[in-house]
Amino acid sequence: MRRFLRRLWLRARANLEAQQITRAGLLFVLAIALVAFAAFASANNLLFLILAAMISTLLMSGFVSKLSIAALELDMRLPPHVAARRTVSALVVLKNGKSWMSSFSIHLAGIGESALPATLYFPVIPGGATIEYSVPLLFPRRGLQQHNAFQFTTRFPFGFAERRAHVTLRQDLVVYPCLDPQPGFDDLLISITGEIDAQQRGRGDDFYRLRPYETFESARFVDWKATAHTRELQVREFTREQDRTVVLVLDLFVPEGAEEWFETAVDCCAFLAWNIAQRGASLRLVTQRYDTRLPEDGDIYTVLRDLALVQPAAGGSLPAQLANDTSSYQVYFTARTELQVPPGARLLTPDSLPAESTAVSA
Repeated sequence: MRRFLRRLWLRARANLEAQQITRAGLLFVLAIALVAFAAFASANNLLFLILAAMISTLLMSGFVSKLSIAALELDMRLPPHVAARRTVSALVVLKNGKSWMSSFSIHLAGIGESALPATLYFPVIPGGATIEYSVPLLFPRRGLQQHNAFQFTTRFPFGFAERRAHVTLRQDLVVYPCLDPQPGFDDLLISITGEIDAQQRGRGDDFYRLRPYETFESARFVDWKATAHTRELQVREFTREQDRTVVLVLDLFVPEGAEEWFETAVDCCAFLAWNIAQRGASLRLVTQRYDTRLPEDGDIYTVLRDLALVQPAAGGSLPAQLANDTSSYQVYFTARTELQVPPGARLLTPDSLPAESTAVSA
């Protein structure tokens, strides 16, 4: 008996937590109390009938509200690649699992740090129907998003109580760092690409082939013997010197107080990686935990995924072989101002790359 009463109490408590009495509901309960007092005080049968009708209306309202919000299924289809602080379009799929009853006046909202920016309203969802709705989503931070919590609410039919039901989507979504330029990022990119282009000027020395002359090409590459033989302008083409690999070195050692700068450095590293990869240049990301090379180890999204999941480390040194690599252009992101970098490398510290207040820690 005690176990039955405990189970009944827990069910009643859960039912109370799943709904919230509204102002209209409180006024209606107060009206029921007044009618009940008048009925018992006067012993008037008509008042007892009115009291019974009011109580029945209250009970039926809760029952219909519970049925209306029951068996609702939610799914969210996201793009394959999502960056932080950049609005993306997602598809919300809402299905009514009740084949015999429609759901009315349903509100859908995110809980906590959900990416859903506003509450969605569905006037009616027919029984067994599936509704697809396109919504903009905005993820404020990078990292692995495993749980997105949402809440269904309804005040149908009379608004006496707000019935609630929680739904958690267990989707593993990797949100990349912000790829939009922050102050100073564009200037840094122009400076780096300019230095790389200056070091790669000129053509290779190994002969590749003869081909017809194209308009506006320099005449100094014309092969006159081949031109005389074919009676058409022919130019000598040489193998192009191999592009220098751009190495982005992200130091995971972050002293106390530099966490915000570290997030800015991650965003800057992702911004440079994205734009350098668009130029078709070889890219390498080096940390104390990762050493990813493009295109050998994947594509640019492999690097962005590593940057999305990267976290500060207590210590550790960077690979020593980077100091002897003269065939690459290296950019160091580190909070250690005393770090020695190879000649010609770019060093970015909290002094040269200040943190932005918009950076959000993962």
